[in-house]
Amino acid sequence: MNEPQHYSQLWQWRTPRVQLLLWAGWLALVALFVWCWQVMTQDTIWAFVLDAPAQAADIGSRMVPPRWGYLPELMAPLWDTLNIATLGTLGGVIMAVPVAFLAARNTTPSVALVRPVALFIIVTSRSINSLIWALLLVAVIGPGLLAGIVAIALRSIGFVAKLLYEAIEETDARQIEAIAATGAGRAQVLNYAYLPQLLPAFCGISVFRWDINIRESTILGLVGAGGIGLKLQASLNVLAWPQVTMILLLILGTVVISEWVSARIRRAII
Repeated sequence: MNEPQHYSQLWQWRTPRVQLLLWAGWLALVALFVWCWQVMTQDTIWAFVLDAPAQAADIGSRMVPPRWGYLPELMAPLWDTLNIATLGTLGGVIMAVPVAFLAARNTTPSVALVRPVALFIIVTSRSINSLIWALLLVAVIGPGLLAGIVAIALRSIGFVAKLLYEAIEETDARQIEAIAATGAGRAQVLNYAYLPQLLPAFCGISVFRWDINIRESTILGLVGAGGIGLKLQASLNVLAWPQVTMILLLILGTVVISEWVSARIRRAII
């Protein structure tokens, strides 16, 4: 008597239908990329693109050596840039704290009304680049350091408030309930329950944002908002490439030092 034969089906990670859909998706993605590339490059003059390496080499040769004698003239604009970043960060942090508490689910007075307004403020601040803020403010309040400070502050609100309200929502509810069970008022709960948990995160977020703002404040002068960007724009306008090199080296050094200071402060706090 013949024994029954057992047939084993070959296992596949994806079924033929899924594989076909996957290949169709990749094909559609490639087609979309080709179409987007054609749209973006339809006005491109490829002769200029082919000549770009030679032009870059020519400009690079003119930028060397840097004009070291120009350094003393950059100290005052550099100080203005640091002030723009520092005061702008301070203003942004001050405005971001109440927005963060209004956006957090566990501290907002109204999830249905107040929280969406706070989230809208956060999204608006984060959606508009600091350079655009500066461009608008220069048109409103005129050129100068004030426009740069306010631009940095408005840009910082969304960044600080978003990270801070997420930290508020992650606070340990047991500590808050324990403080509230003693009969403490709202201010006391905030001071003894929320503040100890939020202080390390708040300080780390503030220092991190200050480090970012130093980078952003270096270019605000391109639209008239003060700082070392004014010197950079003036040097570019007259094709003073050795001065441009000196400014770029100074900006690079400033960013490296601010990154080191920011890292040390965050390490000491956290």
